[in-house]
Amino acid sequence: MPASLGVFGGTFDPPHRGHLAVVQAAKISLGLDAVHLVVANDPWQKTDRRGVTSAADRLALVQALVAGEAGLVADDCEIRRGGASYTIDTLRDFGVRFPGATLHLLIGRDLVEGFSTWHESWKIGRLARIVVLDRPGYSQALPQGWTSLAVPQVDLSSTGLRDSLQRGDDVGDAVSAAVLHEIRARGLYRSPVLS
Repeated sequence: MPASLGVFGGTFDPPHRGHLAVVQAAKISLGLDAVHLVVANDPWQKTDRRGVTSAADRLALVQALVAGEAGLVADDCEIRRGGASYTIDTLRDFGVRFPGATLHLLIGRDLVEGFSTWHESWKIGRLARIVVLDRPGYSQALPQGWTSLAVPQVDLSSTGLRDSLQRGDDVGDAVSAAVLHEIRARGLYRSPVLS
């Protein structure tokens, strides 16, 4: 029987408990065999606005996030492909890697408004069912054929987490011990003054 897979792409700079909660909920609610957390190589819509942690470091953090979590996979296909990370290319890759699988592209509701700016966005719905994960503060109407999924509302963001880490705040509620260990071992998100 062909697999039913979730594809949850992101910068994951850094990954946090909110990411984990929503993918676990989506996996259960949609009856998915697995959810692949696809780490962007070059998140082209972000790299001009701010520096992004290396792809290798972000992949290691996602690997720490999903370690021991059944059916959750840290996927490096965009890193291996190199260059700018485009969702359409990733879905094509999944079609080759998992022939016959039903793909569910999982995106946060905060991404709905800008979705039309994604590379070849009009083709994405042909390759995957688009499932929008609710997020606090966002209520955009969804295009026809898209599905909304209620998931745990975890008020965390990678931006806020980076700021907290740079200040030296306790972030134990936001990230797992394994992720925090990797962050510290790799010397990530430290204040430039303290580095």
